[in-house]
Amino acid sequence: MLVDSWYDPYLGVVILVRVMDGVIRKGAQIKFMAAGTTHLVDRVGCMRPKIEQLSELAAGEIGFITAQIKEVAETRVGDTITDAKRPAAEPLPGFKEVQPVVFCGLFPVDAADFEKLRDSLYKLRLNDASFSFEMETSAALGFGFRCGFLGLLHLEIIQERLTREYDLDLITTAPSVVYEVHLRDGKKLEIHNPADWPDPTVIERVEEPWIDATIYVPDSYLGAVLKLCQDRRGIQKDLTYVGTGSHARAMLRYELPLNEVVFDFYDRLKSISRGYASFDYHQVGHREGDLVKMSILVNGEPVDALSMIVYRGNAEARGRGMCERLKDLIPRHLFKIPIQAAIGGKVIARETIAALRKDVTAKCYGGDATRKRKLLEKQKEGKKRMREYGSVSIPQEAFIAALRMGDES
Repeated sequence: MLVDSWYDPYLGVVILVRVMDGVIRKGAQIKFMAAGTTHLVDRVGCMRPKIEQLSELAAGEIGFITAQIKEVAETRVGDTITDAKRPAAEPLPGFKEVQPVVFCGLFPVDAADFEKLRDSLYKLRLNDASFSFEMETSAALGFGFRCGFLGLLHLEIIQERLTREYDLDLITTAPSVVYEVHLRDGKKLEIHNPADWPDPTVIERVEEPWIDATIYVPDSYLGAVLKLCQDRRGIQKDLTYVGTGSHARAMLRYELPLNEVVFDFYDRLKSISRGYASFDYHQVGHREGDLVKMSILVNGEPVDALSMIVYRGNAEARGRGMCERLKDLIPRHLFKIPIQAAIGGKVIARETIAALRKDVTAKCYGGDATRKRKLLEKQKEGKKRMREYGSVSIPQEAFIAALRMGDES
């Protein structure tokens, strides 16, 4: 049984195994039952604690093997290894395919770093089979990658490693989860990017992942934590106390939508409890939810990088907050710029950036008032044409700030 694996630049993938039955010897032809691949064992040994080579590993022993495997992704934790010539009838129970549950886009701040980012992701992938990525293009942010993670901690670790080990300055889009969209024609789609959201008219229902969260918190902060969970559409399952006297802590169990947790739940929890609360969770499957795609339009044009999937009841507040932030971040132009949050064809929030006004009457030192009126009318007509054909340039700094601040709403 495959227990763990990692990549060694000299040996290839090193596989930790526990022998349940039979013997593994050097030169044996083995088969991974879940992956379906066949390899030749070239090294067998154990760690005491240094690597020590052995002739074989027998039933009940734990050790390592190498088989000139180049990628960790080919060795899946929990897989059953069997003899390729005399394979086992069925694999050992308990194997489960690792599936990413949290997704976000990673884009280099400097477009010239794209190749460096791609090489860095491939290197991380060598050591982490649960990390997945695919290329993504955004009109606003350029070329980047859509990455999948096992959870929030996994996401933070990958981000930190890319920044520290590979010296990359990255833009991270708001994290999202996998939604199951059931269409009216009976098809089911798995959506983890708002850009892939289908037309609302063909959607029958949408299911989102939920988690069972356990929170330990001192009694003095219990009220604030309960309110936070209720605001995030939580369902309380249990409330008990652990410990006695001054060391007593409340233990909360809540069922929460994962979408409400991936933004800023953990930071808010630490903030309202002064850092004393602890949080753990596991997934409990998908449930139907009233979810919609909220698009952000700047001067009538949708900006894909800022669109998000939200709960319908919170959409107006989230849209208003995003519009207000963008109003402060986008520089003024010579014409009015409407910033709108919309669900389908319905606008739910709007802010307007006022136009820069050029003083066209500055050179009129006197004379008839009609001279000034003519200049102002001419300027008015020019602004109208500019409003029709003008395009809004949104600086990259505004996108970075909006995406980072978007986590605080």
